[in-house]
Amino acid sequence: MEIQQNIPLKPYNTFGIQANAKRFVTVNSVKELKEIIASEKYLFLLGGGSNILLTKDVEKLVIHLNTKGIIVNDFDEDEVLVTAEAGENWHELVLWCVSQNYGGLENLALIPGNVGTSPIQNIGAYGVEIKDVFQQLEAIDIETGKTKIFTSADCGFGYRNSVFKNELKGKFIIVSVTFKLTKKNHNINISYGAIKDLLTEKENPSIKEIADAVIAIRQSKLPDPKEIGNSGSFFKNPVITSNLFQELIKKYPEIPHYIISENEIKIPAGWLIEQCGFKGKRFGDAGVHEKQALVLVNYSNASGKEIYALAQKIQQKVLEIFKISLEIEVNII
Repeated sequence: MEIQQNIPLKPYNTFGIQANAKRFVTVNSVKELKEIIASEKYLFLLGGGSNILLTKDVEKLVIHLNTKGIIVNDFDEDEVLVTAEAGENWHELVLWCVSQNYGGLENLALIPGNVGTSPIQNIGAYGVEIKDVFQQLEAIDIETGKTKIFTSADCGFGYRNSVFKNELKGKFIIVSVTFKLTKKNHNINISYGAIKDLLTEKENPSIKEIADAVIAIRQSKLPDPKEIGNSGSFFKNPVITSNLFQELIKKYPEIPHYIISENEIKIPAGWLIEQCGFKGKRFGDAGVHEKQALVLVNYSNASGKEIYALAQKIQQKVLEIFKISLEIEVNII
């Protein structure tokens, strides 16, 4: 392993932000990772770079986790355990599982990033979250260098949340994730409106047909990070009280919403942002995507600070008009 000096991080983050790593190393195995953390504690983990916004150079040692590998173990005649190394590309893993007829991940196709970060965010889309198919993960304690297994209960999964974003943030490095998937009798989920619309003529769609539908929907709405810098959804969909919802629906009878519980209602953040007039707006090279207001984009050479300033402007306007605080989903560095 060679620790390099002053490495540009633009190729390593999907926003395409220009920032430098004071020190940088690519790690290709767990053995190499343990060697690094035995002598270095001031670390910054970088996987697919899909959920970060760099607003400055990184002073910590940047570890680019590039571990690869997939292991399959039969669980029983109906289910299979698939363990993927942290450096595996998420979408490629989904496609591989679909090709093997392993069901469970198909609704999560085309989400950017690597496997190792998927539990941190409890990534989700079209009615499915990581927690629904999660078996366990293996992580290394940065302080001790010891390996620990985390069950679903240990991870404390919530909406776009886990213990790794809170009390254990920066304390563990996830090195592999195991998913429990179906080999037959797939528990398909096509309840999400857009998928249902695309599969109206399919009485019993296959997991490949579901994955294809998800990919088509995402490609029609979301920009490709290889073409326009972005990090997917920038804000979480807010959950508000039923009292506030009753106030809002009087003024905005068309407001889209999802009932979470008797007292909680989820509102699409993209709709709120669009109502505030930001959809498709450009501020220099920073902007809000023309097809999906939930996505902030870097058209060319926007700085992380410029994109963050736009995010704050959006938060302020949504709060002013709707009395709703938007929470940023992306990690601001």
